[in-house]
Amino acid sequence: MLLKDKHIIVTGGTSGIGEACVRHFLGQGARVCMASNQKDSGEELEQELQKTFEDSVFFQYCDVADEGSVRDLCQAAEERLGRVDATHCNAGVWGKGKVTDFTTADWEKLMGVNVKGAFWLAKHAVPLMEQNETGGVFLVTTSVAAQTGFPEHALYCASKAALEALVRCLAVDHAGKVRAVAVSPGTIDTPMLAASCQGWDKPVAELYAEVEKRIPVRRLGQPDDIAKAAAFLLSNNAAYVNGTTLVLDGGTMALPPW
Repeated sequence: MLLKDKHIIVTGGTSGIGEACVRHFLGQGARVCMASNQKDSGEELEQELQKTFEDSVFFQYCDVADEGSVRDLCQAAEERLGRVDATHCNAGVWGKGKVTDFTTADWEKLMGVNVKGAFWLAKHAVPLMEQNETGGVFLVTTSVAAQTGFPEHALYCASKAALEALVRCLAVDHAGKVRAVAVSPGTIDTPMLAASCQGWDKPVAELYAEVEKRIPVRRLGQPDDIAKAAAFLLSNNAAYVNGTTLVLDGGTMALPPW
């Protein structure tokens, strides 16, 4: 059990990659505070998981773009878990458009959640982990969009690149107390991926089938693929992994451009 007795905050924890991480972390012996702005889904998931894991898991509503909400999340986690050993900054939103298309509202929504949300979480969670004798781990979910110029994804790609820079800075600024690492998913079968397929002239299943043929492992990634890697990075087995990003894309980034 890689995460036995680890006390972990997971944002964006009620669907997709976040939900898979919550389930896997619990199965690996962790206690988890799962957070999201999806109140109904969070409360339902809490009830389901507590049937098996009892008080090892609870839901906390959080709007990561709001500092007060993030402060409340970290305080609740410390009070109910006793301490915070690790934080998985996973909450994120997707948006499409060129730089010539974006509006102030687009910027506030996407950068507010993806980037400012990560800063607020680091601001309030890192001090809690620094109090621990053994320190802690700050894990961020980025994306291969940080290294790739996806067509009509200027804001999204920029937001994910910003997260990778943040990870490097956290590793330096909090050296010796908090490790900072990131997972960079490729094409993962999540509700966000399905949403990105809307508006195409082909059914989602057909689009997925075409994409699978291009990925070297010949399948889409699954949320649990990310959860397993995240558990390793949060564990003591990854004690020398710091300030870096683990790409989980099935080999997509290795493809030539033809």
